[in-house]
Amino acid sequence: MKLIRFGNEGSVKPGLQLENNSRIDVSGFGEDYNENFFATDGITRLKKWLETNQESCPSVDDNIRLAAPTARPSKIVCVGLNYAKHAEESGMAVPGEPVLFFKATSSIIGPNDNVMLPRGSEKSDWEVELAVVIGKKTSYVEEKDAMDYVAGYMVHNDVSERAFQLEREGQWVKGKSCDTFAPLGPFMATKDEIADPHNLRLWLKLNGETIQDSNTSDFIFDIPKVISYISEFMTLLPGDIISTGTPFGVGLGFNPPKYLKASDTMELGIDGLGIQHQTVISFSK
Repeated sequence: MKLIRFGNEGSVKPGLQLENNSRIDVSGFGEDYNENFFATDGITRLKKWLETNQESCPSVDDNIRLAAPTARPSKIVCVGLNYAKHAEESGMAVPGEPVLFFKATSSIIGPNDNVMLPRGSEKSDWEVELAVVIGKKTSYVEEKDAMDYVAGYMVHNDVSERAFQLEREGQWVKGKSCDTFAPLGPFMATKDEIADPHNLRLWLKLNGETIQDSNTSDFIFDIPKVISYISEFMTLLPGDIISTGTPFGVGLGFNPPKYLKASDTMELGIDGLGIQHQTVISFSK
């Protein structure tokens, strides 16, 4: 299944994108795609509900805003420098173990919402990433069992303010958590929809020019390793998001560096997970 959420802030409803790319409203199911939904095997329960209710589900117009496909999770855990060429372009050593940082969940927006530059930003950057959604509570999970805890996958643009991240001292979270810096979607594909998450093309265009184009086969640390590793340090809850890192082609790696400015457009996607579109706007209160 392809889970979507749609509508304006304050009135977001759950839905599905069907195989013919049409969309239906499943708010009659009575649940949002949140921690409780995933914790109580909501995907299986929704499939069962659809057997007798799908035909009566209202359609969703293509012009209606898409929100992030899952409700705000307890946390977004990101993996830094998980592609060797990205580490090289960033001037950093290939890590010996996963580099972790958090991204505030208040930064989450829909896949086609505007990205707003934060106040004082001069070095905001783009990062197309594969996001993994956790389906069951886990800690200290072994790599061989880790994929059993995956609910699905979606596209994440890990927008980053490099001066805040790298020049303001301390942890990277400051450059990662600005409002609008986590576009997610357009849908969450359940695990069965993606045959091999370690062989997916991911790409990003800036103003129509392709500047990131790689494949998840280039991961330094694969998804089971990342889930197992993170679970050593914290409990992963249903609905939590793990963002698995970006490939080469970020603005920081250009010579000279290239950063986002108001009116820029970003288009990005991953095989089987759809496409996002964002326009960059200036800061406003």
